[in-house]
Amino acid sequence: MAAERILIDAQTLEHGLSNTDWIAVDCRSEMADHAAGRRSYELGHLPGAVFLDLDLDLAGPVLPETGRHPLPDADQIRETLGELGIASTDTVVVYDAGNGSLAARGWWILRWLGMTSVYLLDGGYAHWEALGLPIDEREVRREQKSFHGIANDSLVLTTEELAANLPNDQDRYLLDARTRPRFRGEHEPIDPVAGHVPGAVNAPFAEFVSKDGIWLPLAERAELMEAVLGAGRDATWSVMCGSGVTACHLAISGLEAGFMEPRLYVGSWSEWIRDPERPIGRAES
Repeated sequence: MAAERILIDAQTLEHGLSNTDWIAVDCRSEMADHAAGRRSYELGHLPGAVFLDLDLDLAGPVLPETGRHPLPDADQIRETLGELGIASTDTVVVYDAGNGSLAARGWWILRWLGMTSVYLLDGGYAHWEALGLPIDEREVRREQKSFHGIANDSLVLTTEELAANLPNDQDRYLLDARTRPRFRGEHEPIDPVAGHVPGAVNAPFAEFVSKDGIWLPLAERAELMEAVLGAGRDATWSVMCGSGVTACHLAISGLEAGFMEPRLYVGSWSEWIRDPERPIGRAES
C-alpha cells in the first residue's frame, strides 16, 4: 500500500487557505470542560476556520451500552458539515490545541464519511500561533453547501466482532493508544475499570509526538509502528483507546508509514467494560 500524506505544516496551510475550497476546522476541546473548545475558538482561530465540537458533532449521544464517544449519526454530521460550508469535494485541514490527539478524531470522521482530501495540522493551534501566523477572532460565515459523503462502516470495528474473536489472532493486531500505566491497569483516571482488552498491544499515541506537540519525523514513527506491526506493510490491524478519539492518531502514523488502513474500535475501553462479563487483561507492557 502506498504511503499517504496526512500531516500538513503551517506554512503550507497558510498558502492553501487562499483557495476557496480549502477549509480549516477547529477541533479543540478539553475533557474536563466540554465548553472550553468553543470558548477557545471564539477567542481566536485560524483564518476562515469553522468549529466542530468533539462531544456534540464528532460523537453521538452516550447510551448505557456505548463508550464515551460513540459514532455520530451519519445524516446529522453530513447536515452539520453542509451548514458549515463544507462540501465532500473540499480540502479540509483539522487542528486542535497542539499534538493532534483530538483533531485526529475529526480527521477520521471525515474520512469515514468518504472525504479524500482531509489533513491534520502538525503542531496545531499552538505552533501556528508561535510562528506568528494570522489569527482571526471574527465569526465565520460560509455559504452553505451540500455534503454528499457516504459513511464507510468497513472502517469500524464493533464490540461484538472483537468479543467474538478473542483471543486476538496475531494476524489481526489491536493497538491501544492509551498510556502504558492505563493499559497495564496500574492507573485509570477516567474509566471505572482499569486494564486492557486481552490480546491488545500497547502503542501510546503520545510517544509519536514531541513535547512541543510536533509529530516525530516519519522515519521515527514508522519504526514505532514496525515495533508492534512488523516490518511488512500488509498487517491487518485496528486501533482503540479510551473512547475512540486518540486511537485515530495511530491510524494517521500507520497510513503515512505505508501500512494498510486500520479499523477503529469506536467504543474502545469505555465500551468494552460496560459488560462486566467481558475479560480484562492487566500488567502487560
